[in-house]
Amino acid sequence: MCRNETDAADESGAAAPPPVERSVVSVNGRVAAGLFVLLGLLWGSSFVAIEVGLAYFPPLQFAALRFFLAGLIVLGYAAVSTDYWRPHSRTDWTLVGVSGGLLIGAHHAFLYLGQEHVPGAVAAIVISLGPVLTALFATGILGDRISPLGVLGFGFGFLGVGLVARPDPSALLSSDVVGVATVLVASACFALGAVLTRPFSSDIPARTLQAWAMLFGAALLSVAGVATGESLAAIEWSGVAVGSLLYLAVVSGAGAFLIYFELLGRFGPTQINLIGYLEPVSATLLSWAFLGQLIDAVTALGFVSIFAGFALIKRRALGELVAGARDGAVE
Repeated sequence: MCRNETDAADESGAAAPPPVERSVVSVNGRVAAGLFVLLGLLWGSSFVAIEVGLAYFPPLQFAALRFFLAGLIVLGYAAVSTDYWRPHSRTDWTLVGVSGGLLIGAHHAFLYLGQEHVPGAVAAIVISLGPVLTALFATGILGDRISPLGVLGFGFGFLGVGLVARPDPSALLSSDVVGVATVLVASACFALGAVLTRPFSSDIPARTLQAWAMLFGAALLSVAGVATGESLAAIEWSGVAVGSLLYLAVVSGAGAFLIYFELLGRFGPTQINLIGYLEPVSATLLSWAFLGQLIDAVTALGFVSIFAGFALIKRRALGELVAGARDGAVE
């Protein structure tokens, strides 16, 4: 995206991350670290909330309602915090279109459809392949160079997805395999969107871009829901349904993005990527605590393999991150 910082990929639907801005409120290192962990927990909890809410909502309309509400809240925040609260240029609108179409719309359409078949913790693990797919698309589309260790990283990433899916040759269309494949498409949509926005340069604030991308993506999701026969009349309104929707829109949606905006000026793209690897841990623990679900050892090994792939591809940036942390500790 703008400023060439497009490596993050997660359920959040962050519009790739946007240009790094100065924080509205300065935070010290310990508070920033706490907010970083909290953001990973909130975004990881989204997978569990989606799983709960899908029992009451058609998937595409569920996603549309979530991002209509979240987008309006973030737009309100943009309106009171910056004069640049709406897109100004053709580049701005192009970023909104790509971000809303792929990072919000397509990404969450396939994620919500996939979570009809697989638990949230499994979906979170598959989504964590996003940075690996981003590097792969950047190599093919933008001509980024990849080293032999990077190629090995791609191999570890896809091996991890295979360990999660574990397809049975005699039942390739089983619900689990279809679910994992659908969520994998969701991760690919986000990665593709991140790469396609990278060549553009714009001064549009992160919160402004995110708000308009959410609203545009929500409109696309709603239209797709109608086109596939979904109806708002099919929603089973209950306390749990309302709670899951409001949690996704307000807490892990708009509220989490306020934290995200605060951290953009402090953490670089590699550190932002690492939030994506807190999400499966958060989703797994919350699925166990609230739904009584726990992933098996092979699925956990798949997550480790995906992270190993990411570490190989981003080894230099991770090395700089570790060195920076050591220097900070010495100071």
